[in-house]
Order: sequence, then structure tokens, then C-alpha cells
Amino acid sequence: MTSTVDGNKLPPRRKRHDDGVDVKRDTTETSRSESCLDQPIDSSSIHEVIKYIPSPLPDTTEPISCGLQTLDELLSWKRSDANPFNVAVVSLAPREPPLSSSPHRTLVSHDMMGGYLDDRFLQGTKTENPYAFYHWQYIDIFNYFTHNMVTIPPAVWTNAAHKHGVIVLGTFITEWNDGAVACEAFLKEEESYRTVADKLVQISHYYGFDGWLINIENPLSAVAVKNMPLFMRYLTDQMHERVPGSLVLWYDSVIENGQLKWQNELNQSNRMFFDVCDGFFTNYNWTEQNLEWMKEYSGIQGRQADVYIGVDVFARGQVVGGMFETNKALEIIRKHNFSAAIFAPGWVYEAHEDKTQFRKNQDKFWALLSDNLSIHRPASTLPFISSFCQGFGKAIYCRGQRKDERSWFNLTAQEIQPLYYHMKLEDQGWLRSRGCPEDAWNGGCSLLLDGFIPATHTSALSAKIFSLHVPLPPKILVSLIYKPSAGITVSLELKTTDASLCTHNVKLTSMSPEVLDEEHQLVSRLSQLCGDLNPEGWAVRCSQLALCGCALLEVCFRIQRDGEPQDTPFSCRVGEIMILDVSSQQMPPELVQGLCIYDVVWLRGAGTSPESTSPCLHLNATLHWDYPKESVRHFKVYWRRLRGPDPRIPAGQLVLVGWAYSNLFRVTELVVPEPPGLLELVVEPVIRKGFPVPESHWGRRSLSYTEDVTE
Repeated sequence: MTSTVDGNKLPPRRKRHDDGVDVKRDTTETSRSESCLDQPIDSSSIHEVIKYIPSPLPDTTEPISCGLQTLDELLSWKRSDANPFNVAVVSLAPREPPLSSSPHRTLVSHDMMGGYLDDRFLQGTKTENPYAFYHWQYIDIFNYFTHNMVTIPPAVWTNAAHKHGVIVLGTFITEWNDGAVACEAFLKEEESYRTVADKLVQISHYYGFDGWLINIENPLSAVAVKNMPLFMRYLTDQMHERVPGSLVLWYDSVIENGQLKWQNELNQSNRMFFDVCDGFFTNYNWTEQNLEWMKEYSGIQGRQADVYIGVDVFARGQVVGGMFETNKALEIIRKHNFSAAIFAPGWVYEAHEDKTQFRKNQDKFWALLSDNLSIHRPASTLPFISSFCQGFGKAIYCRGQRKDERSWFNLTAQEIQPLYYHMKLEDQGWLRSRGCPEDAWNGGCSLLLDGFIPATHTSALSAKIFSLHVPLPPKILVSLIYKPSAGITVSLELKTTDASLCTHNVKLTSMSPEVLDEEHQLVSRLSQLCGDLNPEGWAVRCSQLALCGCALLEVCFRIQRDGEPQDTPFSCRVGEIMILDVSSQQMPPELVQGLCIYDVVWLRGAGTSPESTSPCLHLNATLHWDYPKESVRHFKVYWRRLRGPDPRIPAGQLVLVGWAYSNLFRVTELVVPEPPGLLELVVEPVIRKGFPVPESHWGRRSLSYTEDVTE
């Protein structure tokens, strides 16, 4: 993993040319915002003169995320030089119950193979069988961990976690001799430790994540250990001020005399650090006696939920549980009413050679833990929409059709995840909920409900899909897209409660929406807006429900066997569920505005076709535009040739460049016609509700370019 001085530039993913390649970059040294402002709003075209000069930038390919390796890199970090592609575009969703009122919490610390793997590619990447996480309802805090001094979480993780109401922490770690030297430098006095804390706050605030895990894995001098609690208190206070709801946690490492001496518990020798921050993450070699002692320790009273008992899933050293027996450790932790910190659950991927079994292994791991995990409910307003995409897949689907036959990974594309489980029924019956990439409606996978109904089971099965907290308007429209197997009837069941009540231990009311026929006004209107609602192979059911002062807490599927009682295996593939406010269907689409092109870099590289005799011209450029991000699933970015050196060749068709999940996109290594030329870059919003946006509302900007005749 390569890191630049600020850790946030655009290092190369790969090279397609010799080291002596000619590179051209616009020599005007302006900021990104100035670049946009320089482009007249009333003009649809900009002009570039291609000059081949040594580039002041590294080779510009896919934007990536990386950490900062040294104290000097941290101290030199500047917002103006930071990587805008790594800024989270999803705000932290509210949740029920709030984190502050949870009696015990679950933290996941993601440590895998050095970090910054497929997840470092901020616009996604083509990859076979990547690692991803999708059991978000079970966890409260996600920590991205590497052995860089400053680990900045890739935005794809922050976006996915925030959709589910999960807080994201970066990591600040010092270790070995270099770590000791860094600690002596920044903890020598108040000004120096405040400077480091201020930088950490600025980084968290800019990139949109929610706090830090502080891990000091080296001894401290008397001066340094005296100043460490002051640093921690200042950092915690500043984080709370700049990032509401943020957390700063301390890892069980050094003690009050500066020795590096893991305690495997909170006690008098490390309490000084716990007292000045939001929580304490214990080392992994604890025993049940440690937990019994801590429960009675006066220094913990009133803050037991702030003590996170560490569990190493790799089971290194003398630990309780680990691997597929991690549930044994969690049972003991919950028995004593502590929070848990599950370290490196990517073991389900990393330690297993057959990566195609990853989903199976991950679902098994979290199912074993589920009895001791609390489910929190992401809270949101309508519309509620999910196509169950997990942020990776074997192909990209759009409205049930395969649009791109390639394996891909981009966690920002992950949608609100359902509950995954395997439930046993009487007489060897069972019901399972899992993600399946073999077919999908939108994105990379669908939800597959399958199971076995024994002949003795005569009532309908109820499969809980979502646990939510969504206030509902007086009238809602529900659209369900699914593929049931023969011999079963599937219906939707919504469980609600009084919206004025809290969601803990409340009585739920089951409601079955009224199914509408195809001629109903609402269905007709939806068909007009969205196009064909009955694609081949998929069933579409539209329902409506009138309500009064309700909040939606659970979405369930009722699965009933048809005909006489008999042993019945079944499956039901669910492509999408959409719950809309009936009154919001008439909203007109927005216009893409302010599309601008900047940070243009021209490259000469070898042609991709065997008969190519000269290097091709490659365009690299950043696009930025304005559009309400909450209404879109993603944007499609296209290009087309408008005019080339030969005027007899007509303008080309739109060609897809890629999918953008924010209002920012880097065009990388796009092969374009030789100069002089004129091309157009186009941005199409893809609305979450499925309504197509007319081409007149798309963003367009043309780019003309000529060779520098002075060279």
C-alpha cells in the first residue's frame, strides 16, 4: 500500500504505459472549486489545449483511499489537499433505540490483511468474490483498523454503515520504536498534543466519519504518560463539539506508569484513560474472573456499557472462544452485561481458501452470535426502498435485466439490508433468509427466502424481513417485486405501532395492505412513471393502506402452502420492496445542474486492440454536478464523440463510462479520438423510486480539445 504526503492524492492502480510516457495536465494551478467557477454557467462547452509536459500529479487512475503513515504526514494534512472522493456522502441515520440508551453495544473492528484492499477503490472495482459486511442491524459501531498511524476509513464503509445507523471510527495507532518516538514528539507539551488532536478532528469532520479508536502500543515516558489523558480529554471534547454523536475509545495497552502492559480489564492502572474518553476496548486474553471483578469495580459504575470486551475471532493466544466458537465469548460477556468488541470477523473470509463460500461462512458466524446480539432499527422517513443489494455481485442488474456481465464491488451501492437467518420449524421444517447473486432486480443480488413446510404445519409462515422505525403518512402505496416458486402464496404483512410511543416492548399491530388490480389509478400512475411493471419472470404486486398516526416497525412476508397439507419445499426470490407516500407520486424530477469538468490530465498509452499502431489518447477528468442525492440510487455517466478530425464521421452514440454514487466522478483512462475533437460528457440520474428522468433533465458538458501547435 502506497501513501502520499497527505495520504489523500490519487496514487496509481495500474500502469498501461512505459515510465517515459508523455503526460499532459492543465498547467493552471487552481483549486477544484475555482476550476468549476471558471466555467461559465451559461456555456455548455470548455476547451483544452493538449500540452505534453511532465505531470505534477501521480498517474491519475481510479481514486483510492489510504491512510497516513507518519506523524509528519498527519501534521502536514490540509483540507485543501484532501481527497474529495473519500468524503462520505451518507449522513448517519437515526436509529431506535439511540446508541446512548443501549444497555450493551456491539463494536466490530475490521482488520483484514493490512487493510485498503478492494475497498480502497472509491468508485468501485471489478473483482471476484470480495469481502463485504451486511449484518448491520446487529452492530452499533464499526472501526476500520490497519497498522498505518492514521487509518482513515474508506468512504464506501462509512456510507454503508451510516445507512444503517452505525457509527464509524478511524484508528490512531503508535507502535514499536517509531511509535515511541512519535509519542514523545507529540506528547511533549500542550501545544503539540493539541495540534495532533486538532488534525484528527479535522480529518474526521472532513471525511464524514464519527470518531477514533486510540491504540498506543509502545511505552511512554513520564512526561508523555502525564500528557496522554490531557490529549484524550481534549480530543474527546473537540470531537463532541465538531461531530455530534462522535466517540473516542481507548484501547487497553499502556498503564498509568507508561509501561506497555495489557490488563485484559479496566482497573486502577488504566482507569485514568477511561475517565477522559467515551469508552474502553479491552485486550483479548481475559477470563470470566476479569469480568466478574470489573462488574464490582467502583471505577466503572454507571458506565458498564462503555466497556467493550475484546474478542479476537482468530483466537490468537489464550482467549475464550474465537472462530466459529466466538459465540462462547459473547455469551459470557452478555452474562455480565458488558459491551463487546469483535475483532477481525473477516476471519470468515480471510482464513478460508474457498472464497465462493464467503456468504455461507459469514451468515453462519453471525447466526451463531445472534442470540446475544440486539437488533437496532434504522429510522427514516418515506420513501423506504430496498432492492437488497449487498454492494457486490456477479453482474449489475437494472429492472431485472443484466446490464453488465462482470463481478463488481462497491459498498456505497449497498442498500438497506434485511435480516438474515436460518430458523428451524417443527417436524424438520425450516426457513432461511439469505442474499443471492444469481438473479436480481436492481444492483447485485436479491433476497432469497427458501425453506421446507412439513405437512403437519398448517398455518402460514411469517418471515421477518426488516426491523425499522418509519413514521407513516395517512395513506401509503407498497410495491413488491418477487418470484415465488409453485405451490405457495406470498403476501405482505406490515407491523405498526402508535407513532407517539417508544419502540421498546410495544404492542405491534399486524396489517395486510389491500392488493390493487392493474386498472387501479395508483397502479396506472406508477406504470406511466416507471414503465413496464410486469417484466418477464417477476411478479409485481401493488397495495395500498390507510393509516392514522402509525410507525412501521416490521416488514414480514407470509408464506402459505396452496392445496392439501403435504411436505412442501419452497423458495421466493424478492427483488425489491418500495413503500411510498401516496401524496408524493406527483413530484416532478429535478434538473442536473452545474456540471463542470476539472483536473484534466491527458495520457498517451498503448492501444488496446492488436492492430493498433500508435499510442491512444486517454482522457482523465473529474466531473462535479448538483442534484438532490437523497432521491437517487446512482448516476450513470456517459460520453460520446460529437466531432473528430474527420468531419465526415457522424456523432457517436452515448457510451456508458460508469456508475457514480455521489455528485462527483473521476473519468479514468477514457480512450478518445485524436485531436482536434469535440466530445460530450453526460450525467443521468437514476431515481430510487424507479421513475425515469427525461433526457432534457440530464447534465451535459462538451469538451473540445486541440494539439498544442507551439511544440
